[in-house]
Amino acid sequence: MRHPYRLLIVVLALLGVCAAQEEVTLNALFMQQAAYSNDDIRNMTAEFEEQHPGVTVNLEFVSYEALHNKIVTAAAAGRGGYDIVLFDVIWPAEFAEYGILVDLTERISQETVDAVVPGAWTTVMSEGRYYGMPWILDTEYLFYNRAMLAEAGYDAPPATWSELLEQARTLKENGTVAYPIVWSWAQAEAMVCDYTTLLSAYDGAFFEDGEAAFQVDGGLRALQFMTSSLEEGLSNPASTESLEEDVRRIFSSGEAAFALNWTYMYNLANDPAESQVAGQVGVAPAPGIEGVSELSAMNGSMGLGVTTNSEHPDLSFAYVEYLTSRPVQERYARLSLPIWEASYDEPAVVEGQEDLVNAAKQALGAMYPRPLMVQYPEFSTILQSNVHSALLGRATPAEALQETALQVRQRDLR
Repeated sequence: MRHPYRLLIVVLALLGVCAAQEEVTLNALFMQQAAYSNDDIRNMTAEFEEQHPGVTVNLEFVSYEALHNKIVTAAAAGRGGYDIVLFDVIWPAEFAEYGILVDLTERISQETVDAVVPGAWTTVMSEGRYYGMPWILDTEYLFYNRAMLAEAGYDAPPATWSELLEQARTLKENGTVAYPIVWSWAQAEAMVCDYTTLLSAYDGAFFEDGEAAFQVDGGLRALQFMTSSLEEGLSNPASTESLEEDVRRIFSSGEAAFALNWTYMYNLANDPAESQVAGQVGVAPAPGIEGVSELSAMNGSMGLGVTTNSEHPDLSFAYVEYLTSRPVQERYARLSLPIWEASYDEPAVVEGQEDLVNAAKQALGAMYPRPLMVQYPEFSTILQSNVHSALLGRATPAEALQETALQVRQRDLR
């Protein structure tokens, strides 16, 4: 006769096997431009799934411009949406206010906090709480064509924005390139990033004591620089319709000597399969202003978070931890640099992209933030519209920024 306790043990064991093999599906939302490629993310995810039998992660890729609304719409719909989302540094205040992301503060150890590049944590923080893990640590760099500069007699990239204009004038006058500079100045967040980089160079501010400050001093000079470079024919007029991938295409086809863009462009622009100027591409921190700043940089980083709608928050956080882990980031460091301080001395990260890593070591510690406010999307929409009007010559820089400040006051955005 079979012993009843043995039978019970067998039944419990079988139940355990069934539970272990239970199929779980996670839904993750990413962007399909800049930083890690879609294939990189698919490969990372496949590695995670291999380590977690029974777990499938559905990946959805959308443009950056669609990312925010996708997250907000899914959050409003309730259960069954996304478990993990990629979010921009400008959204944590809003997402925390409306309960879209899980507060992960208690899950992140002090050891992890100490090991990550300090500036990276602002990417996922609101009111001192962590709503994700930083994943894409990024700022805009100045990319330049070494061969074009050498042809014009320059052996180094410009250290200041005035030097950049001087070099651009020489390149244009020599007939080296019709429009030496290309930017991401379509009416989109990319344009705000370029404006923020210049604002930081001129030591400007978005707000001071709760009031708009971008319409004067450094903020005004930044927009004046942008419009004057177009008026002088140094910046490509196509910039006003371009996003980051358009900038990469124009620069990689040899139609520009200078471009402001993100980390991911460095290796793609130096890849013969992707670029006609491969091997000629240099990178440096964005320039500064003589007597004001040594360089300029803005925080364009992004984080991975778990949504409050997720039915599998623990497993979702495990996925976030895996993608942001140091070993994974060091294996995939060609299009996005790691968040871990120690990684910047690792041969696997440095070799073959020494110039990029050197530029990152200088710029990542100087990243200037866009306003960290709950109403940031509304503020950015207003700023985009008015700055773009100035770039198209429909308003002067002063008029455009004064109008922005007026609308900000009327809506009580701060």
